[in-house]
Amino acid sequence: MWALAVCGQPARAADPAVFPSLHAIQALSNSHASHLAIYVEPNVERGWLTVGGLVGAVAALFLVLLAVSFWVWTLGRRVQEQAEALTARAEAEAARVRHSAQVDEQRSRILEDINSSRPLSELIETIAELVSFSLNGAPCWFEAADGARLGKVAPRSEGTATIRREIPARAGGSLGTLFAAVESSRNSKEEENAALESGVRLATLAIETRKLHKDLLYCSEFDLLTDIHNRLSLDRYLGEQIQKGREQDSIFGLIYINLDDFKQVNDTYGHHVGDLYLQEVSLRMKRQLRSGDMLARLGGDEFAALVPIVRNRGALDEIAQRLERCFDAPFAVEGSVLRGAASVGLALYPDDGTSVDGLLGAADAAMYVSKHTKRNRAEKAGRLQKAIFRPVD
Repeated sequence: MWALAVCGQPARAADPAVFPSLHAIQALSNSHASHLAIYVEPNVERGWLTVGGLVGAVAALFLVLLAVSFWVWTLGRRVQEQAEALTARAEAEAARVRHSAQVDEQRSRILEDINSSRPLSELIETIAELVSFSLNGAPCWFEAADGARLGKVAPRSEGTATIRREIPARAGGSLGTLFAAVESSRNSKEEENAALESGVRLATLAIETRKLHKDLLYCSEFDLLTDIHNRLSLDRYLGEQIQKGREQDSIFGLIYINLDDFKQVNDTYGHHVGDLYLQEVSLRMKRQLRSGDMLARLGGDEFAALVPIVRNRGALDEIAQRLERCFDAPFAVEGSVLRGAASVGLALYPDDGTSVDGLLGAADAAMYVSKHTKRNRAEKAGRLQKAIFRPVD
């Protein structure tokens, strides 16, 4: 700055000592200026520390940051979508597992109910509900061979298809048909087939088991030959009647019946005719009883009639006489006319007994007295000497 100030002032001619110094200073200044031009000027023109350079650098950095941010966002979005997809699959699998567990639980309850006393109609409706639940609420119903329907019957509508499966009987034939009204978009064919097949198996098991149970129950309470109650059934009903008599202080009667000379039928005509004769005898004696009375076969040629409602011994004796007189007319069995007879004895609760064995014993004893009395009578003896079972001429 000092050099420039000096150069800016005009040199005085009267000062010769200064002049050479000014020239020297000017030469030195020119020399530094040339060096400054040589070393500074190129750096100013090619350097990046300019406004434009800084703007460009900032813009480039912004673009890089923007690209990195977009990449990070895209990556995060992909991770989120994958996580959502995994979550959805996990929830769907968990829902499927829960649904399967609920189906298994309902199936287990049905299997338990099959062996219980629950009505068969309720069981079939429960099976239809299980199939409906397996098919995500699709209506399902059962149609029996006689046209009866159980379950939720769906009306015809667009967008649904009715699928069906026959319920086969183990011995052959059909026990009915299982229907379901399904929407094609809700279940796969495999799911539909699996649900219907499971329902068919359960329905077959329920119907067949109940039929078997019913047959076994019938065999346990009824005589297979004569289709009337058996000894076990009589004992049970007699015990119930005794309990009722104790609670209500009421009376009832028991009649013991024994067929006379039944052995001759088997010996003369064979056991087949003897069985037919027993069936005819049972039908004829049942007609002599009232609707509330019960006839039972105790075994062989022995029968008993339980009379729950009776006024007195005289009324019971009247019923016993009707049973005895119903043998007066002959029996037509396979081309033969069989003439039979029976001896009866009666017992009245509580006069003759207060237990099952006591009443049966009293009625049996009275029957044997009647049988021996008839044999000792002359008019009865003549009849018994003839062929009680006489074939048709």
